[in-house]
Parts: sequence; C-alpha cells; structure tokens
Amino acid sequence: MSVTLDNALLESEEHRTLRSCVAALGRRYGREYFTAAVRAGRQTDELWREAAKLGYLGVNLPEQYGGGGGGMTELSIVLEELGATGCPLLLLVVSPAICGTVIARFGTEAQRAHWLPGLADGSVRMAFGITEPDAGSNSHRITTTARRDGDDWLLSGRKVFISGVDIADATLIVGRTEDARTGKLKPCLFIVPRETAGFEFRPIPMELAAPEKQFQLFLDDVRLPADALVGDEDAGLLQLFAGLNPERIMTAAFSLGMGRYALDTAVEYARTRQVWQAPIGAHQAIAHPLAQVRIELELAQLMMRKAAFLYDNGDDMGAGEAANMAKYAAAEAGAHAVDQAVHTLGGNGLTTEYGLASLLTASRVGRIAPVSREMILNFVSHHTLGLPKSY
Repeated sequence: MSVTLDNALLESEEHRTLRSCVAALGRRYGREYFTAAVRAGRQTDELWREAAKLGYLGVNLPEQYGGGGGGMTELSIVLEELGATGCPLLLLVVSPAICGTVIARFGTEAQRAHWLPGLADGSVRMAFGITEPDAGSNSHRITTTARRDGDDWLLSGRKVFISGVDIADATLIVGRTEDARTGKLKPCLFIVPRETAGFEFRPIPMELAAPEKQFQLFLDDVRLPADALVGDEDAGLLQLFAGLNPERIMTAAFSLGMGRYALDTAVEYARTRQVWQAPIGAHQAIAHPLAQVRIELELAQLMMRKAAFLYDNGDDMGAGEAANMAKYAAAEAGAHAVDQAVHTLGGNGLTTEYGLASLLTASRVGRIAPVSREMILNFVSHHTLGLPKSY
C-alpha cells in the first residue's frame, strides 16, 4: 500500500486528537442543549462561540488570516464529531466550508483580509445562495443575473431554501453575467451584506427541527460595488465547484455525525433494555441490523476521508467524484442509522426523552440537499461509467 493511500485512509495522531477534543466539547453541551435551543427558537451561539475560541470553526482557513491552516479533512472532523454528540452546527457546511474556501481560493487580497479573519474566529457568518424556485437541481437554469451599471453591479433574482440568512452577516450569491463575446450567461459569485438595499429575505415554515431557519431571497436590482464580485468574472464553473465539493464533503460529515449519534443511542439502549431473560441487544434481530449500520457508517466515512484528501491535495476533478459518492453513501447510511435506532427503541424512539424522532426528518436532508441522490447517480453514471445523458 502506498504512502499516499495510507494518508487518505488512516488518520494521523493529530487528527485523532482533534476528534477527541471536538467530541469532548460536544459532550459538554449535548443533545439536550441542542434540542432546548430548537424549542426556544434560538441559536446555539454558546457552542458556536466556544468552538470558535478553540479554533475549530476556521480550522480549514489560511493561518495568515487567523485560520488553522488545515483543510476539509480537519473541518469535516469537527462537524462529524459535533454531530455525533447530538450538536451538529449546520452553518459549518456553509460559512467556513463553502464561503471561506471560495474566498480563500479566489478572492482578492482585500476580500480575504476583510472576510476571512471573521469567518475564522466565528465573529462573522456567511450564508450561501444558489438554489432557485424554477431551477431545482439544474444549476444551469439559474436566472439570478448581474449586469454592470458604471463601476457597480446590479443583481436581480430569487433564491429558495437558503440556510441561516437571518444570522449571517452576508450571503455569497450565485448569479450569472453575460459574456460580452458570446452573449451567453455564465455563473459568477457575489458577496451581498445582509443590510444591502433591495436584498429581502423571508422565512420558509419548515417541519425540520434545527436552530438554523430556511429562507426565500428576493433581490431587486441590488446595487453592489465592483469588489463584491469574487474572483474572475470569466472563471465561471471552476469557482462554483470549488465551493460545491466542500459542501458535499461537509454534508457527508453532517449525515455521518447524525448517524453515529443515533447508533450510539440505540446500542446503549439495546445493551441495557431487558424484556425477557437477557438484554434485547443479545438477540440477533436487534444486534445484526445495528452491526450493519455500523459497517455502512464506517464505509461512508472512508469515502468522505478520500474526498477530503483529494480536495485538500488540489485534485478538484477526483474530489468531485469522491465528494458526490461520499455524500450519497453518508446520507444513505445516516438515514438508515436513524431509522434503525428508532425501531430498536420501539415506542421510546418516538419520545422526547431519547431525542431520536426529530432526526427522522433531519436525516432526510442529506438525501435531498444540497443535491438529490438521483442527481448523484446521474453524475456517477455519466462521468464515472461513461453512460449517455438522459437530459
């Protein structure tokens, strides 16, 4: 086995230490803290601030801007371990992973200096706006457009299912500009501060139990300065996918953490719950499905590590395939883990005391967003297997 493969599959002592420390932080808060915040309609700000103080929120960002100098490998560990203690921080997927990565890789020096230190220390949060009501999974149908007006940009369009806009200082918006040579629209990224005139957001009522709310965005000729554009106007999809690959890796971490929490809860229950002469976990009908869940979670975690390894080492194409596979595998494994955990507990699996029932809805998120499982199967069939497209 090569050294490169060893590094991709096996965690270093440093990474194991990071896991242990983040898990200890998560346990100090626990699932009860998280669900209490959801019921009260407030954010998990105390956990966010402490995670920031310990350097976990910006672990993937460059050291010269206050980050940890790591990559998606380290940030995915942070989210997975917090999720495994029942405290997933959804904005980790968006703020440091997508927005921080895009700005660090493609932003101007002024943009990096302005945004990255705050993203790294948690004092600044940034949302990400790509999904549109009429585009769905087809990002090529995005109609949010930007046109030049002197030295400024005017941005107009709509977005939907955008997380945490109300608590974000700014939103990184995916729009399109017209190519002067071809007349075709090409994707571009703009930073829109929350209080910008013409930028309106409205909450979407959701059954999902999470501190972060979902929003519709309305942009009506939002005037932005020239430096609101991130990176090169002509780079197009390259910059967009530099943010989407981390999004898929982090969504995998989100699903894995949730699945691990559900499995741990079920295993502890099965070990101690006694109905006949022995704990229910002694029966293969209970034990084998939980063992299968453990195997599925482990396999998905290995693919997530591979995706993060490839991305952190600059292989964007390889990371794209692996990140999609990791997101698919982790979402399926996480949803199965939650379902089996609830089934293991029986009626108790639906009680507030055990905190699993709310995960039945939450576990669907990874299978739906940020890209559906069907679109990932399309990606693998087209790009990996070389089969013809159906669309």
